[in-house]
Amino acid sequence: MKTLSKTALVLVIIGAINWLLVGLFQWDLVSALFGPGPVRISSILSRVIYTIVGLGGLYLIPMLVSRENRQTVE
Repeated sequence: MKTLSKTALVLVIIGAINWLLVGLFQWDLVSALFGPGPVRISSILSRVIYTIVGLGGLYLIPMLVSRENRQTVE
């Protein structure tokens, strides 16, 4: 389970960096990496990557409320 959590965290970080690039420079890293080639194939690859990154984000939602990840204010 720990490997899955780390993988999901890496995917979410990649997604965050991609959105940062889109927001600042209107440049989509995923499209840049998987854009060349037939339009249909590149579109499918991009959608698959976005879906995997999104699933990683959904998997990490419970970390927001887990007791072991909360910081106590003293």
